[in-house]
Amino acid sequence: MQKEFQNWHKKKENIDYEKERVFFHEREVWWCSLGVNVGYEQDGKGDRFVRPVLVFKKFNKEIFWGIPITMADKTGKFYSPINLKDNKKRCAIVSQIRLLDCKRLLDKIGFINEENYTEIQKAVIDLCRL
Repeated sequence: MQKEFQNWHKKKENIDYEKERVFFHEREVWWCSLGVNVGYEQDGKGDRFVRPVLVFKKFNKEIFWGIPITMADKTGKFYSPINLKDNKKRCAIVSQIRLLDCKRLLDKIGFINEENYTEIQKAVIDLCRL
């Protein structure tokens, strides 16, 4: 499958120059413009190149560690269930954690509770111990 790198680069330029910063907090889940990435890195989908992302760790008002989310039924040490209280199965892809700028955030989807967040924190720590 051919990736749309050129379309993403045009979109990314608009995000960088025109997008205003949004207010965000840890534990929130947002639609995020992740774009088109190399190899098996998680890509965004559609004309906005978006994917749901968990705000895992906020460093300041502009940058954070984000964890992409999938609706595919995944298990194992690289995945952690995520619960948005809407009866849809989702998994945080903890192995794909990355630093993101809040300009990539588009629309807030919801947030996860403290218990679910603690489970994901443990999954990230366990991943670092491999």
